[in-house]
Amino acid sequence: MSESKPPTPTPGDTYKGWLFKWTNYIKGYQRRWFVLSNGLLSYYRTQAEMGHTCRGTINLATANIAVEDSCNFIISNGGAQTYHLKANSEVERQRWITALELAKAKAVNMQAESDDSGDDSSALPPTSGQSGGCCNSEVQSTLRTLNSKVEDLTTCNDLIVKHGSALQRSLSELEGIRAGVDMGEKIRQVTERATLFRITSNAMINACGDFLSLAQIHSKRWQKALQVERDQRIRLEETLEQLAKQHNHLERAFRGATVLPPSYSNPALSNKSIVSGKTDASDEDDDIEFYDAMEDPAEFITVPADPKYHRRSGSNLSGISSETGMEDQSVNFDELSLASNPESPQTLEIEPIRQRRTRIPDKPNYCLNLWSIMKNCIGKELSKIPMPVNVNEPLSMLQRLSEDLEYYELLDKAAKCQSSLEQMCYVAAFTVSSYSTTVHRTGKPFNPLLGETFELDRLKECGYRSLCEQVSHHPPSAAHHAWSEKGWSLRQEITLSSKFRGKYLSIIPLGSIQCIFDKSNNHYSWKKVTTTIHNIIVGKLWIDQSGEIDLVNHKTGDRCHLKFAPYSYFSRDIPRKVTGVVTDKGGKAHYVLSGTWSEKMEFSRVMQSSKGENSTEGKQRTVYQTLKAKEIWTKNPLPEGAENMYFFSSLALTLNEPEEGVAPTDSRHRPDQRLMEDGHWDEANVEKQRLEEKQRTTRREREKERESVKASGSPEEGTHQDNYQALWFEKFTDPVSGETLHVYRGGYWEAKEQGSWDMCPDIF
Repeated sequence: MSESKPPTPTPGDTYKGWLFKWTNYIKGYQRRWFVLSNGLLSYYRTQAEMGHTCRGTINLATANIAVEDSCNFIISNGGAQTYHLKANSEVERQRWITALELAKAKAVNMQAESDDSGDDSSALPPTSGQSGGCCNSEVQSTLRTLNSKVEDLTTCNDLIVKHGSALQRSLSELEGIRAGVDMGEKIRQVTERATLFRITSNAMINACGDFLSLAQIHSKRWQKALQVERDQRIRLEETLEQLAKQHNHLERAFRGATVLPPSYSNPALSNKSIVSGKTDASDEDDDIEFYDAMEDPAEFITVPADPKYHRRSGSNLSGISSETGMEDQSVNFDELSLASNPESPQTLEIEPIRQRRTRIPDKPNYCLNLWSIMKNCIGKELSKIPMPVNVNEPLSMLQRLSEDLEYYELLDKAAKCQSSLEQMCYVAAFTVSSYSTTVHRTGKPFNPLLGETFELDRLKECGYRSLCEQVSHHPPSAAHHAWSEKGWSLRQEITLSSKFRGKYLSIIPLGSIQCIFDKSNNHYSWKKVTTTIHNIIVGKLWIDQSGEIDLVNHKTGDRCHLKFAPYSYFSRDIPRKVTGVVTDKGGKAHYVLSGTWSEKMEFSRVMQSSKGENSTEGKQRTVYQTLKAKEIWTKNPLPEGAENMYFFSSLALTLNEPEEGVAPTDSRHRPDQRLMEDGHWDEANVEKQRLEEKQRTTRREREKERESVKASGSPEEGTHQDNYQALWFEKFTDPVSGETLHVYRGGYWEAKEQGSWDMCPDIF
């Protein structure tokens, strides 16, 4: 349809026109009438609605304007409102962009002027003390005097105008009269009015002189006062800089201490000092915060606790500390260096820490040709269809499993907790944090070859070691074991099941994760949630995590129920929301967790719970009175340029870095993965097909051996159904959780120290 050509926008004009606005995935772009006026962009369904129904308005003073392509552009004000708009042509889009930028600049200037006018009323603020009061009264007196002089000048100006006009009229009348007729009377009037004009002019000159003299005198005084303030500010900045240097020096000296302070050597004194410090800070816990979440089967909400729970005496708070462990205790110990830990040896040789890489080659701009993939699939079995590396990222699934240890510090803090309920909060935060690396990671990791391994030795830097091995190929299954000298171990066996549902792909992890703490013997287990990849066929890929997780402490019976809310276009909730409740064996709630799996998590202590009203779905709400929420985990920022490096985190950038002494089956030695990281994708595709064909040949040979073993007798115990037995892991039924999984049998790190890898198969 043809539209009238809109005028070229100019500053201050009201700009109107038709644009296409994105509504939802069902209706797509819809035609709307937009009006830009006074720094506000509003839209209506039709022009007739302008008089009564506005569908939405966005303030351009705080908005960001971004161009997507030749016709599309986006307007957003920080997340609360976002308009995806499309024009009929590039020329029309540019007209709108120009008008929006001009309106935004004008709105920003108007806002700045209003802020400046508001600040004028607070100019020359009074200083503290008696001198400040005197200075303020003196300034006010001077301003009153100047204001009086200005009023005098205004009065003189009015009189000059009045008498000047009268003098002008008299002169005009004098010219029009005849000589000798009333001449004397007219001359007397002109003389009188000229005298009045001269007197008024002299008064005006004197008033101007007084005003100028007074202004000059006080201007010098104010300049001196301003210079004094500047000198004082410079001295304060220098003092602050010296204090910052002293603080850094004291902090370095404290971290370098080799002996614990007396308060830490005596547990009783330590608890007392922690409690007393917490008592003073507890008065700040009166902030009101509300959280909406879902509990299975009932919903719950949190409200601020009664003030009696916030302000307690030292004895009462000591009882709470002994019951819950008080997270501050673990934080204080966490600030101590490894040398100051009483459980660690006091004499350690300082070894230089290896500098890990911070960049990998940028991702090449290769487009994915679906037709070429389909053409290569003609006449082949589904299991033999080669997927190009274009859909991959240069990491294997074993390395992605190791990325779960990105926030290992949470388990370090959990190992120091005195309370199992507080420890459960840290384990739950660790569980949620493992999904934060998947926000922008739409690339598929390489499927590990059978027998492929990956080690992550961070014993010197972080105090833990990790080992993964692909223990089965059909179905694909990977075993993972991590051990830390801080007193915890982690083990998991994950098998992935996928379901393609047209527009999206669901990846369902099967298997469990277990975490064991040495000091308390607390044994936790949980399972992963479903990962969904949207827009598989058309559109931009994006990832969502949804489902529920039940963390169980098999020793104490404590539980934590986490719910990952699925993304909904119509939901008013924040995206990627996670909520959870920590309960004891009897079902009593002690902590509430809230946050997002992509950014951060917070937890707050429950002081009292009660049943509330029914929700809109007929479920009864549980109301929790909680203390102020505290942050337990925050996502680390991505490294600079991550968008060109597959959105890898700082840890992910180091996972495929070549290392000496690793096993020949390690993922770092995989040639197709290395070629892809270096940007040689065509060569990587050829190498990938070679490795897959080699794996099929090896599997056929194992099947022949299996048939021969069957003919001779029973198969060896522990051997997989395709006649393969894992090298570093063995099947084990956990007596605590009752689950069967592959656990680390030992021997890998000893083989690495000896450099003996004769037992490793040739898989590459």
